[in-house]
Amino acid sequence: MPSSPALHRRDYTPELRRTLRAVLVLALLAAAGHWAWHQPFMAQPRVVARIAAAPAPQALPMPVDGVAARRVADTFGAPRGRDRRHEGVDIFAPRGTPVRSTTEGLVVGIREAGLGGRQVWVVGPGRQRHYYAHLDAFAELLATGDVVRPGDMLGTVGDTGNARGTPPHLHYGVYAADGAIDPLPLLRAGARVDASPASR
Repeated sequence: MPSSPALHRRDYTPELRRTLRAVLVLALLAAAGHWAWHQPFMAQPRVVARIAAAPAPQALPMPVDGVAARRVADTFGAPRGRDRRHEGVDIFAPRGTPVRSTTEGLVVGIREAGLGGRQVWVVGPGRQRHYYAHLDAFAELLATGDVVRPGDMLGTVGDTGNARGTPPHLHYGVYAADGAIDPLPLLRAGARVDASPASR
């Protein structure tokens, strides 16, 4: 005697319920994440994500007040002692001259140590790291985790670290994923942008 089709019918209701519950949970999590991402307390992570996704700059403003890019010597790669080379440029100015961020970025280091003495590290567009060294003093209230914009003050020109006893200057370096790059062409490009009629 043939069996009734009803006896072999599979009940999909439990599986369907589990699937619907999983979809509902995922939808709620996505909605909560979207809501949280747009709240004021997430403003800093949003800025950091935007900066990290931005392309590396092709031109930079001068980080030291009152100094023209054409007056900066290109000493990038010059020997420094027996086992290292200069990984930046030295920008000479009177002690206490303001040093400013060349990019928007996240302050990831404020410290006094090693060859750079008082130094500030900023991660900017393209995830490049900008290094400001030999500072005489840090900008008041500057803290690790701050988001800075071009022109924000980071400190003042000095001679700390291994620059002690030399004329006050800023050592400025830019580091990409594969190491140091020469910042002077970027600073000179920035000077050309500033001098163009469109920027006035």
